[in-house]
Amino acid sequence: MNIIAVNLVALGVVVLACSGMFFSGLGQLADFPGIQFETAESHVILLVVGALMAVGGIALLIVNPKKAA
Repeated sequence: MNIIAVNLVALGVVVLACSGMFFSGLGQLADFPGIQFETAESHVILLVVGALMAVGGIALLIVNPKKAA
């Protein structure tokens, strides 16, 4: 669980530092006779989502500390 929390905090901080995160993926393939088109879909991770990921990761670290055996 701590690995998930640390990853959430790290990704949230990266999104906040970059003023949002933009990435693109492959879209649909349009095939006309003799011509092929490939599209790209752009996606964005907003600052609010980055802040929520960071806060959620910190909350997981606080609520579920590593228990000594």
